[in-house]
Amino acid sequence: MNGPDGQRLGLAAIPSDRLTLRMLRRKLAIELAYRPGGLLATKIYLHHVSTATTEGYASRPGGAQAELLAEVNDHEQQRNLELVLAEFRNYQQGILPAGPGARSLTEFFASIDEKLDPAAAPAPRTQRSDRDVLNLLTKRGKVLHLGPANYCWFTAPSRALCLRLAGTTTADRPLIGMCDSARCPQATHHPCHRPVWAEHADRTKIFIGQLGTARKTERTRLQADFDRAHRVVAEIDDASTSMTEESA
Repeated sequence: MNGPDGQRLGLAAIPSDRLTLRMLRRKLAIELAYRPGGLLATKIYLHHVSTATTEGYASRPGGAQAELLAEVNDHEQQRNLELVLAEFRNYQQGILPAGPGARSLTEFFASIDEKLDPAAAPAPRTQRSDRDVLNLLTKRGKVLHLGPANYCWFTAPSRALCLRLAGTTTADRPLIGMCDSARCPQATHHPCHRPVWAEHADRTKIFIGQLGTARKTERTRLQADFDRAHRVVAEIDDASTSMTEESA
Protein backbone atom coordinates (compact mmCIF):
# COMPACT_ATOMS: atom_id res chain seq x y z
CA MET A 1 0.00 0.00 0.00
CA ASN A 2 2.95 2.34 0.54
CA GLY A 3 4.55 1.38 -2.76
CA PRO A 4 3.83 2.35 -6.34
CA ASP A 5 0.92 -0.10 -6.66
CA GLY A 6 -0.81 1.36 -3.62
CA GLN A 7 -0.26 4.90 -4.85
CA ARG A 8 -1.64 3.95 -8.28
CA LEU A 9 -4.80 2.63 -6.62
CA GLY A 10 -5.10 5.69 -4.38
CA LEU A 11 -4.74 3.75 -1.13
CA ALA A 12 -3.87 5.63 2.03
CA ALA A 13 -0.33 5.00 3.21
CA ILE A 14 0.17 2.72 6.23
CA PRO A 15 1.61 4.73 9.13
CA SER A 16 4.95 3.82 10.65
CA ASP A 17 3.46 3.24 14.12
CA ARG A 18 3.16 -0.19 15.69
CA LEU A 19 0.54 -2.20 13.84
CA THR A 20 -1.35 -5.41 14.43
CA LEU A 21 -2.81 -7.85 11.95
CA ARG A 22 -6.32 -6.95 13.10
CA MET A 23 -5.70 -3.25 12.41
CA LEU A 24 -4.35 -4.01 8.98
CA ARG A 25 -7.24 -6.28 8.08
CA ARG A 26 -9.83 -3.70 9.15
CA LYS A 27 -8.04 -0.85 7.39
CA LEU A 28 -7.86 -2.87 4.22
CA ALA A 29 -11.56 -3.71 4.47
CA ILE A 30 -12.47 -0.02 4.81
CA GLU A 31 -10.23 1.02 1.92
CA LEU A 32 -11.68 -1.61 -0.38
CA ALA A 33 -15.33 -1.27 0.65
CA TYR A 34 -15.56 2.44 -0.08
CA ARG A 35 -14.73 1.99 -3.75
CA PRO A 36 -17.13 1.22 -6.61
CA GLY A 37 -18.01 -2.44 -6.27
CA GLY A 38 -15.62 -2.63 -3.33
CA LEU A 39 -18.10 -4.11 -0.86
CA LEU A 40 -18.49 -7.30 -2.86
CA ALA A 41 -14.72 -7.42 -3.49
CA THR A 42 -14.08 -7.09 0.24
CA LYS A 43 -16.57 -9.85 1.00
CA ILE A 44 -14.81 -12.19 -1.41
CA TYR A 45 -11.30 -11.24 -0.36
CA LEU A 46 -12.01 -11.55 3.39
CA HIS A 47 -14.03 -14.75 2.85
CA HIS A 48 -17.13 -13.45 4.62
CA VAL A 49 -20.24 -15.61 4.34
CA SER A 50 -22.66 -12.67 4.49
CA THR A 51 -22.40 -9.20 2.98
CA ALA A 52 -23.85 -7.79 6.21
CA THR A 53 -20.73 -9.04 7.98
CA THR A 54 -18.56 -7.12 5.55
CA GLU A 55 -20.64 -3.95 6.04
CA GLY A 56 -20.17 -4.14 9.78
CA TYR A 57 -16.47 -4.96 9.44
CA ALA A 58 -15.91 -1.98 7.14
CA SER A 59 -18.06 0.39 9.24
CA ARG A 60 -19.95 1.29 6.11
CA PRO A 61 -22.94 3.53 6.89
CA GLY A 62 -26.21 3.02 5.11
CA GLY A 63 -25.71 -0.70 4.54
CA ALA A 64 -28.04 -3.56 5.29
CA GLN A 65 -27.24 -3.47 9.00
CA ALA A 66 -28.05 0.23 9.33
CA GLU A 67 -31.26 -0.19 7.36
CA LEU A 68 -32.29 -3.19 9.46
CA LEU A 69 -31.56 -1.32 12.70
CA ALA A 70 -33.55 1.71 11.54
CA GLU A 71 -36.45 -0.52 10.54
CA VAL A 72 -36.39 -2.32 13.88
CA ASN A 73 -36.35 1.00 15.74
CA ASP A 74 -39.32 2.24 13.74
CA HIS A 75 -41.29 -0.91 14.55
CA GLU A 76 -40.39 -0.61 18.23
CA GLN A 77 -41.54 3.00 18.39
CA GLN A 78 -44.81 2.13 16.67
CA ARG A 79 -45.36 -0.76 19.07
CA ASN A 80 -44.60 1.46 22.06
CA LEU A 81 -47.08 4.08 20.88
CA GLU A 82 -49.77 1.44 20.49
CA LEU A 83 -49.07 0.15 23.99
CA VAL A 84 -49.18 3.63 25.51
CA LEU A 85 -52.41 4.37 23.67
CA ALA A 86 -53.94 1.10 24.91
CA GLU A 87 -53.00 1.93 28.51
CA PHE A 88 -54.37 5.45 28.12
CA ARG A 89 -57.66 3.99 26.91
CA ASN A 90 -57.61 1.64 29.91
CA TYR A 91 -57.11 4.66 32.16
CA GLN A 92 -60.13 6.35 30.61
CA GLN A 93 -62.17 3.21 31.32
CA GLY A 94 -61.05 3.11 34.95
CA ILE A 95 -58.37 0.43 34.63
CA LEU A 96 -55.38 1.99 36.38
CA PRO A 97 -51.75 0.86 36.44
CA ALA A 98 -50.15 -0.57 39.56
CA GLY A 99 -46.60 -0.64 40.84
CA PRO A 100 -44.18 1.98 42.19
CA GLY A 101 -44.45 4.15 39.06
CA ALA A 102 -48.24 4.03 38.84
CA ARG A 103 -48.82 7.46 40.37
CA SER A 104 -46.51 9.21 37.93
CA LEU A 105 -48.07 7.46 34.93
CA THR A 106 -51.60 8.16 36.17
CA GLU A 107 -50.79 11.85 36.58
CA PHE A 108 -49.41 11.92 33.04
CA PHE A 109 -52.57 10.29 31.66
CA ALA A 110 -54.68 12.74 33.66
CA SER A 111 -52.84 15.68 32.09
CA ILE A 112 -53.42 14.25 28.61
CA ASP A 113 -57.09 13.63 29.37
CA GLU A 114 -57.42 17.21 30.55
CA LYS A 115 -56.04 18.48 27.26
CA LEU A 116 -58.64 16.40 25.44
CA ASP A 117 -61.50 17.70 27.59
CA PRO A 118 -63.74 19.91 25.43
CA ALA A 119 -64.73 21.97 28.47
CA ALA A 120 -61.07 22.78 29.18
CA ALA A 121 -60.10 23.48 25.58
CA PRO A 122 -59.86 27.21 24.78
CA ALA A 123 -60.70 26.63 21.10
CA PRO A 124 -63.85 24.96 19.76
CA ARG A 125 -61.77 22.28 18.03
CA THR A 126 -61.00 19.27 20.26
CA GLN A 127 -58.50 16.46 19.72
CA ARG A 128 -60.25 13.12 19.87
CA SER A 129 -58.81 10.92 17.14
CA ASP A 130 -56.16 8.31 17.87
CA ARG A 131 -53.69 10.24 15.73
CA ASP A 132 -54.08 13.37 17.83
CA VAL A 133 -53.83 11.40 21.05
CA LEU A 134 -50.71 9.64 19.78
CA ASN A 135 -49.08 13.00 19.14
CA LEU A 136 -49.53 13.79 22.82
CA LEU A 137 -48.28 10.36 23.91
CA THR A 138 -45.23 10.25 21.62
CA LYS A 139 -42.79 11.58 24.22
CA ARG A 140 -43.82 8.97 26.78
CA GLY A 141 -43.71 6.21 24.16
CA LYS A 142 -40.03 6.97 23.46
CA VAL A 143 -39.04 6.13 27.06
CA LEU A 144 -41.05 2.89 27.28
CA HIS A 145 -39.09 -0.35 27.66
CA LEU A 146 -40.74 -3.74 28.00
CA GLY A 147 -39.80 -5.99 30.88
CA PRO A 148 -40.83 -9.63 31.24
CA ALA A 149 -43.53 -8.68 33.77
CA ASN A 150 -43.69 -4.89 33.77
CA TYR A 151 -43.37 -1.69 31.79
CA CYS A 152 -40.31 0.47 32.42
CA TRP A 153 -40.83 4.22 31.89
CA PHE A 154 -37.20 5.28 31.61
CA THR A 155 -37.69 9.01 32.19
CA ALA A 156 -34.76 9.59 34.56
CA PRO A 157 -31.65 7.36 34.58
CA SER A 158 -30.75 8.51 38.10
CA ARG A 159 -34.02 7.03 39.43
CA ALA A 160 -33.68 3.65 37.72
CA LEU A 161 -33.05 0.99 40.36
CA CYS A 162 -31.20 -1.30 37.93
CA LEU A 163 -28.70 1.43 37.04
CA ARG A 164 -28.19 2.40 40.67
CA LEU A 165 -27.45 -1.20 41.57
CA ALA A 166 -25.03 -1.50 38.65
CA GLY A 167 -23.41 1.86 39.36
CA THR A 168 -24.07 3.15 35.84
CA THR A 169 -26.59 5.96 36.39
CA THR A 170 -25.44 7.77 33.25
CA ALA A 171 -26.58 5.02 30.87
CA ASP A 172 -29.22 5.83 28.26
CA ARG A 173 -31.08 2.52 28.54
CA PRO A 174 -32.26 0.43 31.52
CA LEU A 175 -30.81 -2.97 32.38
CA ILE A 176 -34.02 -4.93 31.93
CA GLY A 177 -32.35 -8.17 33.05
CA MET A 178 -31.69 -6.61 36.48
CA CYS A 179 -35.16 -5.07 36.84
CA ASP A 180 -36.87 -5.37 40.21
CA SER A 181 -40.18 -3.84 39.18
CA ALA A 182 -41.69 -4.22 42.64
CA ARG A 183 -39.22 -1.62 43.94
CA CYS A 184 -38.21 0.55 40.96
CA PRO A 185 -39.98 3.94 40.95
CA GLN A 186 -40.21 3.91 37.16
CA ALA A 187 -41.88 0.50 36.78
CA THR A 188 -45.58 -0.19 36.43
CA HIS A 189 -47.71 -3.32 36.35
CA HIS A 190 -50.78 -3.71 34.19
CA PRO A 191 -53.49 -6.35 33.70
CA CYS A 192 -51.49 -7.91 30.86
CA HIS A 193 -48.74 -8.69 33.39
CA ARG A 194 -51.05 -10.37 35.91
CA PRO A 195 -50.77 -13.92 34.43
CA VAL A 196 -46.97 -13.81 34.74
CA TRP A 197 -47.04 -12.77 38.40
CA ALA A 198 -49.89 -15.16 39.23
CA GLU A 199 -48.05 -18.10 37.66
CA HIS A 200 -44.88 -17.14 39.51
CA ALA A 201 -46.77 -17.02 42.80
CA ASP A 202 -48.36 -20.43 42.19
CA ARG A 203 -45.03 -22.06 41.30
CA THR A 204 -43.30 -20.52 44.28
CA LYS A 205 -46.04 -21.79 46.57
CA ILE A 206 -45.54 -25.31 45.20
CA PHE A 207 -41.78 -25.09 45.78
CA ILE A 208 -42.34 -23.98 49.36
CA GLY A 209 -44.60 -26.95 49.97
CA GLN A 210 -41.95 -29.34 48.68
CA LEU A 211 -39.18 -28.06 50.97
CA GLY A 212 -38.17 -30.04 54.00
CA THR A 213 -38.29 -28.57 57.49
CA ALA A 214 -34.51 -28.29 57.66
CA ARG A 215 -34.22 -25.96 54.66
CA LYS A 216 -35.07 -22.78 56.54
CA THR A 217 -32.94 -20.42 54.44
CA GLU A 218 -34.54 -21.49 51.16
CA ARG A 219 -37.99 -21.35 52.74
CA THR A 220 -37.43 -17.79 53.94
CA ARG A 221 -36.21 -16.65 50.54
CA LEU A 222 -39.04 -18.33 48.66
CA GLN A 223 -41.63 -17.04 51.13
CA ALA A 224 -40.45 -13.47 50.54
CA ASP A 225 -40.61 -14.06 46.78
CA PHE A 226 -44.12 -15.47 47.08
CA ASP A 227 -45.29 -12.57 49.23
CA ARG A 228 -43.97 -10.08 46.68
CA ALA A 229 -45.65 -11.83 43.73
CA HIS A 230 -48.91 -12.16 45.66
CA ARG A 231 -48.77 -8.46 46.60
CA VAL A 232 -48.20 -7.43 42.97
CA VAL A 233 -51.18 -9.53 41.83
CA ALA A 234 -53.37 -7.94 44.52
CA GLU A 235 -52.24 -4.44 43.52
CA ILE A 236 -53.06 -5.11 39.86
CA ASP A 237 -56.52 -6.38 40.82
CA ASP A 238 -57.16 -3.42 43.12
CA ALA A 239 -56.02 -0.88 40.53
CA SER A 240 -58.24 -2.49 37.88
CA THR A 241 -61.39 -2.39 40.01
CA SER A 242 -61.06 0.58 42.39
CA MET A 243 -61.88 3.36 39.92
CA THR A 244 -64.65 1.30 38.32
CA GLU A 245 -66.29 0.83 41.72
CA GLU A 246 -65.93 4.55 42.50
CA SER A 247 -67.54 5.46 39.20
CA ALA A 248 -70.42 3.05 39.88
